[in-house]
Amino acid sequence: MTTFDDQAFVAAFRDTTLPTSAFHHRDHVRMAWLYVRECGAADAASRFAADLQVFATAKGVPGLYHATITAAYIALIAERQHDTPADTWDAFADRHPDLLTWKPGVLDRYYSAERLWSAAARAQFLLPDRLAASPD
Repeated sequence: MTTFDDQAFVAAFRDTTLPTSAFHHRDHVRMAWLYVRECGAADAASRFAADLQVFATAKGVPGLYHATITAAYIALIAERQHDTPADTWDAFADRHPDLLTWKPGVLDRYYSAERLWSAAARAQFLLPDRLAASPD
């Protein structure tokens, strides 16, 4: 498996040369963390969403883009990075392993399956329909 340093990882994602085999859930979370660090939570949400849609389209899977999942993960990453700053991806990942598990995942605490996997949630950000229990 090819590993990329942060700069090469972002560049390959943005120019769509990153292989899909190098972009699974953990890699999505890493990329979102890099966007939050690069441009702050507010700008990361729109920039990452736009770049992710370009990437998905270039890879022939535009229907995989999910607006609610993307925005929710950006918000969770930004909140955690603010509360417990990490200088490296590995440090962030070590502190927040719950973000790295896809199914069952952290969003299950916030969303019912019906809401999260709805067409509306895929097309636009929807607020959660569950109250998350404290991870403590």
